[in-house]
Parts: sequence; C-alpha cells; structure tokens
Amino acid sequence: MLTAMLAAFLGGIILNFMPCVFPVVSLKAFGLLRHDGDTASARSEGLAFLLGVVVTMMALAAVLLAARAGGNAVGWGFQLQSPLVISILALVILGAALNMLGVFEVGLSLQRAGELSIGRGAFGRSALTGALAIIVATPCSAPFMAGAIGYALVQPPAVALAIFFALALGFAAPFTLISLFPALARRLPRPGAWMSVLKKGLAFPMFGAYAWLVWVLAQQAGMTALATLLAGSVIVSFAGWIYGMAQQRQLAGRGYRVMYSVTAVLLLLVLVPLPGVMKPAANADIAQNAQQAAPIKWTPQTVAEQRGHGKAIFVNFTASWCITCQVNDKTSLSTQAVKEAMAKTGTLYMVADSTKFNADVDDALSQFGQGGLPLYVVYPADGSAPTVLPQVLTPTIVVNALNQAAGKKA
Repeated sequence: MLTAMLAAFLGGIILNFMPCVFPVVSLKAFGLLRHDGDTASARSEGLAFLLGVVVTMMALAAVLLAARAGGNAVGWGFQLQSPLVISILALVILGAALNMLGVFEVGLSLQRAGELSIGRGAFGRSALTGALAIIVATPCSAPFMAGAIGYALVQPPAVALAIFFALALGFAAPFTLISLFPALARRLPRPGAWMSVLKKGLAFPMFGAYAWLVWVLAQQAGMTALATLLAGSVIVSFAGWIYGMAQQRQLAGRGYRVMYSVTAVLLLLVLVPLPGVMKPAANADIAQNAQQAAPIKWTPQTVAEQRGHGKAIFVNFTASWCITCQVNDKTSLSTQAVKEAMAKTGTLYMVADSTKFNADVDDALSQFGQGGLPLYVVYPADGSAPTVLPQVLTPTIVVNALNQAAGKKA
C-alpha cells in the first residue's frame, strides 16, 4: 500500500507536465506570479488550489469506486466517456480562455475589473482552478500512475481512497509548496506590465484544449452533437462579450441589469438542449492508428482465437480522449520502423477502443493491473504469457518487443 501511495504521489507530480493538464495548470502558475511580497494571499491561494484538487479527486474516486462496486467496469478517466461531460467541459474551457483574453472578468471586484490585482474571490477562483485541473487531468496517465491506480481499484475502499489522496497531494504539491514558502516564491519573476501579455498568451493553450475536446466529441457522438457544440460555443462567446460589456457599464454607473439577464438566457439556451443531444453515436468513428490501414477490432474472444497459432499479437488499448495514446501513436506506432517490424514479424495488430464506454476494455485493464489508458500488450507467437509495454513508448521499445514476441533477433 505504501509503495502504491508513493507511486501515486510521484505520478501526481509528473502529471503537472503532461500535455492535457498544462493549459489549466498554467493558470495557477500565472496566479502565483501576482503575489509579489504578499505572502498571506499567496498562501491562501495555494491552500485553495490544494483544497480544490483534493476534494475533486476524492469525489471522482468515490464515484469511480461506487460504480465499480455496482458492477460497472470503469477506470481512470471514466467521465470523459460521456459526450455530455465532454461538451460541458469544452464550454467551461472556452469560457476560461475568453476570460484570459479579457472579454469578461471573473472573481474581480468591479473597482478592479480588468486589472491584474488579486481582488476578492481569489480563494474560490483558485479552488475552482484546482478542480478543473483534476477533471482535465484524467485523460492523462503519467509514469508510476497506472500501476498505482490499478492496484487501488482492486483494494478495499479505504485503501483505494488513500492512494487517490496521495495522487491528489502529488498533483497539487508543486504549486502549494511554492505558495507556502516565500523563499521559493522569491525565485519567480517579479510582476509587471509583461503579465498582461502573458495572461492573454495563456488563453491560446486553453483554446487548444477546447479544440481537442471538440475533436473528441466528434469521435464519440457524431456530427449532430458536434454541430450543437459549435453553435453553443458561438452563443457562449457572444454571452461572454455581453457580460463583459455589462461589467463595464456597471463600473461606469450606467444600466446593466438587462445585459446580465440576456447573458443568463443565452447560457440557458446552450445548456438546456445538451442532455438530449450529447449521447454516444452508434456509428461514431473508432479510434484507429495510422500504423495499419485496417487494424483488427479487439475483443477478448478474438485474442483467444488467435493466440498460439504462430503469430504475435499487439493490442493497442486507446481512446480519442487519451492524449498520451495519441502522442504514442504519432511518435512510435506510426513510424516507419514499427511498420516494417509489424510486417516482418507478421504481427496481428488489434485496436481496443475505449472512446465510448467499453466494459471489455475496462475489464482487461483490471486484469493487467492498470488503472487507465494507455495500455499496450504483446502476446508472443508461441502462446506464452503476454508482455505489458511502458505507457510512454519509443519505436525501439516497440520493435524490440515485436521481435522478441515473434522469436526473431532484433
């Protein structure tokens, strides 16, 4: 248990540097830069970020464990198998990006609207940033994490929650430590006019995260859901613009209440139709790797039928929402070296897609002791025990595994 907790803590620290989390944690990094000399405010925001991370992680873990106890085979990142969650998260991140660009302000007093001061509501804003960071982090699986989560999911609830708590602490540790210890904070750049440029620049990683979520939704729910989300995004952007103007009118002492009402109505027009539209499409695209034109669709039965018949089997457990999976696909599985190794060894290439909920995939993850994606399994040609590859691949790792599974020398 202690080993799993340590692995979870280290995995949480590394998770800060994974591509799916960076757009959100950059917001917290920007927040720390504002606290030059204000130790109390920095500590308050650091503790708020920690609270948001821990509470959200514990809530997600509790739902995950309850779902598994009820017989549902779900794993890390399970909520991103829901098109409704994806669409709402995309709209939230779009709103955050517009806020960074200064279209409207959140958490600032009207007397300081548009400035870079801390303002009122900083504690709640930091807690919400921590919560959003954890939700966005679930498509990623950092080194040390998979084994720790896989172990947690087969333990009693108290042990599992302790491991998820360690993961949350690791994730929040870098920012919290900097905020609690002024000596560390003094090493950060001093605030200045350059921060206004930085604030707007950080909006674009958020737009990138929004674009990724839109793409994931198209894979999950098809063109109707995509069109609904894009139309909703336009309305949300328009609502944000009106809200920003209302803030400025209120600051100038002019009429603004109607504009706030219009903003609320526009947001309701976006949110009300979502539950009826955002549902998994029966014909949604299956995530495929460019490595082969027509990979074999994975099922447990297919693997059982093909094992031990003189051909190695490579199974790619993936999903559109898994950023690490997509990076591995581009940097390793789609390379010419891996393509040639697949051909020379005659390896059967299978894709186990979990973009939408797939109970068989989640059962397989549990069987291999993995709490989440990605998972790469190589079955030797002679039918012996399979090998689980690291979650971060290189072409050399894959080629050597294929040659070994086929009984060939590298």
